[in-house]
Amino acid sequence: MNNRRSFLQKLGLLSAGVAFAPALLTSCDSANQKTGSATSSADLTANNTAVSPGSGLRDIGIQLYTLRELLPKDVKGVIGQVAQAGYQDVETYGYTPENGYWGLDAQAFKELLKANNLVSTSGHYEFGQYMKDGNQDIVKRYIDAGKVVGHQYLTVPYLAEDLRNSADAYKNIAEKMNKAAELCKASGLKLAYHNHDFEFKQYGNTTGYDILLQETDPALVSFEADLYWIERAGRKPQELFQQHKGRFVMWHVKDMDKTTPSLNTEIGTGSIDYPGIFAQAKVSGVDRIFVEQENFAAGKDPIQSIKQSRDYVKNTLLA
Repeated sequence: MNNRRSFLQKLGLLSAGVAFAPALLTSCDSANQKTGSATSSADLTANNTAVSPGSGLRDIGIQLYTLRELLPKDVKGVIGQVAQAGYQDVETYGYTPENGYWGLDAQAFKELLKANNLVSTSGHYEFGQYMKDGNQDIVKRYIDAGKVVGHQYLTVPYLAEDLRNSADAYKNIAEKMNKAAELCKASGLKLAYHNHDFEFKQYGNTTGYDILLQETDPALVSFEADLYWIERAGRKPQELFQQHKGRFVMWHVKDMDKTTPSLNTEIGTGSIDYPGIFAQAKVSGVDRIFVEQENFAAGKDPIQSIKQSRDYVKNTLLA
């Protein structure tokens, strides 16, 4: 998880050439509506529990952090390759008001997406300073950029340990999220929270994640379930979906290497029971999924890898 923490603590700085190999990269990451879809999150929770071909899940997204070693070097080329691999949606990361999206301002990035028949329904933004001081200016700047790009969600991707080291700290996070979510709502957006495994640490008879779920307003704050990290924490996503129906509007779909659980692998080749999880999709409220893979086997072409994962999701899990 150190790579992800280091990256987010230095948000805005470009990564320096790390090879895509398991030995070098450890796994560490990380009602949303389909653009133009007639299916809402309410629809998704209404009837059966299986995924239907008519749901918003038909448009498969990718968290661009997956391609963090390639993207800053050739934004236009990599976005084109993402589209060619069959993706329709991209989730951003690393935006700063100074550097924009890998050197492109919001309008230029939106035009790049449009040229490749892509949308961006969610973006990961750094909320650490806001959680410390409550200054909403940065949140407003995120909202301004997100509206231009076409986001439906601003997503909190990660919080440093000093912000989440007690039950009271999580209550502060929940309070700040509710306030930021009010700003998002006023601009036609919504706020979401993306988990790792540390949120499941016990504080007495509760966990940080329980606190966030209980103390954020369901009408304002949604959750992006990172299925890999839920499994790494020893929990089952299906149980959370049943306990908090309709709140997990987005998923991060990444698989766990069978021999080294700290590493990711292509969807369908690891140890996570994705058919069982997708069978509970409507209960969770999910309407958008983002494939993510944070490390690649030595010699594996990242673009081929993301295409393999996309094809498995499309042709097997959503068939």
